[in-house]
Amino acid sequence: MSHSRLNRRDLGLLVLRVGTGAVLAAHGTQKLFGWFGGGGIEGTAKGMEAMGFSPGRQSAIAAGLGEAGGGVLLALGLATPAAGAAAAGAMAGAVAVHAPAGFFAQGGGYEYPAFLGFTAAAIGIAGAGRYSLDHATCHVVDRPWVVATAFIGSALAAAAVVGRRAQEQAAPEDEEPADAAPGEER
Repeated sequence: MSHSRLNRRDLGLLVLRVGTGAVLAAHGTQKLFGWFGGGGIEGTAKGMEAMGFSPGRQSAIAAGLGEAGGGVLLALGLATPAAGAAAAGAMAGAVAVHAPAGFFAQGGGYEYPAFLGFTAAAIGIAGAGRYSLDHATCHVVDRPWVVATAFIGSALAAAAVVGRRAQEQAAPEDEEPADAAPGEER
């Protein structure tokens, strides 16, 4: 591989990391701080509860940190596997919310969060490239075991959160209302 081709690849990773990281960070700061028209922790917590994530406050903090923290770290190219895994995990929750509306974003579907999640995951797996803090720190937090640990941990956490949400959303359908006698229609 020629030297100029390697530089183009690293430059391409820089552009992809900074762009994706900035979008994720902006979304996360809406949740955490209310920036860019967001609801902040309290507004996001209420929204999370309404979407079936409980407890809402902890869900809002986790989503905000996954997006903002993962985004900033991706943009910097620092702890890239963990950053990509955290952002991808946060986007898995968003995909679960939008999935009932189908794929395309124009109909409220999961196209956009899926794209962000796949992009963050790809960067986390591929690595940050030469123009990154990971490279400057001799990849001290970008080791093969970190990639495996981060993505396994993120996948397990996302599955647990999304699974719990699905169970809680299904539970009201299985329960009878408090004011109805057993066997009585609602």
